[in-house]
Amino acid sequence: MTVEDRQEGEAASAAAPRPISADTRGLDAGSAPAAAATRFVERPPRPQGATYAALDLGTNNCRLLIARPAAHGFRVVDAFSRIVRLGEGLAASGRLTEAAMDRAVEALKICRGKMSHRGVTRARLVTTEACRAATNGLEFVRRVAAEADLRLEIVDQRTEASLAVSGCAALADPASESVIVFDIGGGSTEIIWLGGRSHVRDPAARIREWASLPMGVVTVAERYGGVDVGRALFETMVEDCARALAPFAAKAAGASSARAFHLLGTSGTVTTVAGIHLGLPRYDRRVVDGLWMDEADIVSVIDRLVDMDYEARAANACIGRERADLVLAGCAIFEAIRRAFPSRRVRIADRGLREGILLRMMHEDRAWQRRRPA
Repeated sequence: MTVEDRQEGEAASAAAPRPISADTRGLDAGSAPAAAATRFVERPPRPQGATYAALDLGTNNCRLLIARPAAHGFRVVDAFSRIVRLGEGLAASGRLTEAAMDRAVEALKICRGKMSHRGVTRARLVTTEACRAATNGLEFVRRVAAEADLRLEIVDQRTEASLAVSGCAALADPASESVIVFDIGGGSTEIIWLGGRSHVRDPAARIREWASLPMGVVTVAERYGGVDVGRALFETMVEDCARALAPFAAKAAGASSARAFHLLGTSGTVTTVAGIHLGLPRYDRRVVDGLWMDEADIVSVIDRLVDMDYEARAANACIGRERADLVLAGCAIFEAIRRAFPSRRVRIADRGLREGILLRMMHEDRAWQRRRPA
């Protein structure tokens, strides 16, 4: 599951479009305080013929999905993913570096070309923690508009959490009355407590508590180093993440005692753990998305990763050299969440923010409403 494998896997999905389904009936515009979606052209065609794009420029990755409505979900027709490390050095300087911005702009130009090629008629292009935190975040957004002809929206933390929930809530166990959803990003981790039964029409209406924690794979790796990580240092990383998690854990103290409680994780960290567990020679979303993992399997994979040296992680088909210095930081965050909310099972989601964006736009456009006979 190297970066190249992920890109090729997503490209293969474009050739054989994959369905994403969800109960979208409650995804109205008032579900979250999100800004209005950016329109790629001023007047999109009727929803039945629309092509949508969702772009997520995070602290570590630039990711794009292009999709068309299908049944009560959508089918992906193209995708793109590239590690750009936009937030590299941000924790130390408070600013985005020129090299990081250059990498991001080049990736965004590719995204712009894909959207034009696929005839995208409506898009929402968001950027998250790196641009929220950087003193030159707005300057970067203006540069993207000038050089890549794209309008990025810096979303707030609540909107990011709500969109992530909308994108992956369909994977929650219908019998569960409590789910902790988490998205481990590059610069922050969004964590949400969903309460009540899944028959609630709007996933965002199930949110009881949420937080955006100032820890992500890039920030944790830069603080502790991601190359030489032994067991003692890994435990220190977990303890540090647990301290950042503690205020949310106190507010959501009753989460794990509810009926059929489980964790639902969406991020490169959890999909990497799943890929290693399955022994995949290359990434395959079809077997990862929706996978249930039990506690013993997760502990086994994390222990294996901690015992590996950097070169072994880089050589692993499920990690690759570009993520070898970040994977243990992600595992430390994952482990802190598992310890705060013990669960026998975790569901793995290869879906999240981008899928939530697509579902919301399609709902706003009534994309699944059948045409009436003339």
